[in-house]
Amino acid sequence: MTIAARLIATFGGVGYIRPASGTWGSLVALPVGWGLHVLGGFPLLVGATLLAFGTGVWATRDMTAGRRNHDPSEIVVDEVVGQWIALWALSYPAWRMGIDILNLWPGWVAAFVLFRLFDIWKPGPVGWADRRNDAWGVMLDDVIAGVLAALGVVGLAALWHGVLQ
Repeated sequence: MTIAARLIATFGGVGYIRPASGTWGSLVALPVGWGLHVLGGFPLLVGATLLAFGTGVWATRDMTAGRRNHDPSEIVVDEVVGQWIALWALSYPAWRMGIDILNLWPGWVAAFVLFRLFDIWKPGPVGWADRRNDAWGVMLDDVIAGVLAALGVVGLAALWHGVLQ
């Protein structure tokens, strides 16, 4: 296992925080995602997400080579990627409309809670990806959970702004 793979897969060591390393990975992803959005808007957040996904597959494969456990808890780059995808639902409209993304704070809470819910519960396609038992599955289950969380954020925003107000 290379040092680079360990740093990427554990997101700089965050994966070693106990308990609930996946939740810690998701929490740390929030301020980093905010920083990416502030520095370069939605395009930078998307680019960083795609880069983290690609390097995450490699790092996960490297860290799990020869091990029975295909998804050790210290690997949290998958949670970071999934959480950033959930934030796309906030980053795009904030970037497009010139809104301070922190003004969308209820969406941040929803993105975090929904992502963690889908990642832990593993409904439908999330569970399918997880059962692949390889590096792609480790990453894809969180990508799908992130997409579901982003859709949930959009749905909740539509409900709040379109129906309840």
